[in-house]
Amino acid sequence: MDRDWAEPLDLDAVAAHAGYSRFHFVRAFKAVYGLTPGQYLSRRRIERAEELLRTADLSVTEICTLVGFASLGTFSATFKKQTGLSPSAYRDRHVGRGTALIPGCYALLWSGGFKSLEDRGPQGRAAQDPGPQDRNSGEAP
Repeated sequence: MDRDWAEPLDLDAVAAHAGYSRFHFVRAFKAVYGLTPGQYLSRRRIERAEELLRTADLSVTEICTLVGFASLGTFSATFKKQTGLSPSAYRDRHVGRGTALIPGCYALLWSGGFKSLEDRGPQGRAAQDPGPQDRNSGEAP
């Protein structure tokens, strides 16, 4: 969960990877961390959002999506519950106390916000076999 925090949580897969049933995993996880796996994942996502709000020139909606929330309302409510501030108020309080914000395009590239050609579907053909219309003029086949 710490490595793939922006991905949707498949609790059954995580529990199976740990060698437990789903219900036993949740009980054991909560006993160790004091949070359910879902609460833990939300906390990690909000921590990443805090970092992006302080350092990247991205909109709150872009950050919401990058950290793995599907709903801006859920993200904002969870963020405020954990930090005591809305995402915008958090940014207003913390921006300008350090270095300049990282341009959004760099932050998106670094965080995986841009999809690779293979992830774009049938139009994003693999580079090893470009069609004739995809070649530059004079390019060898």
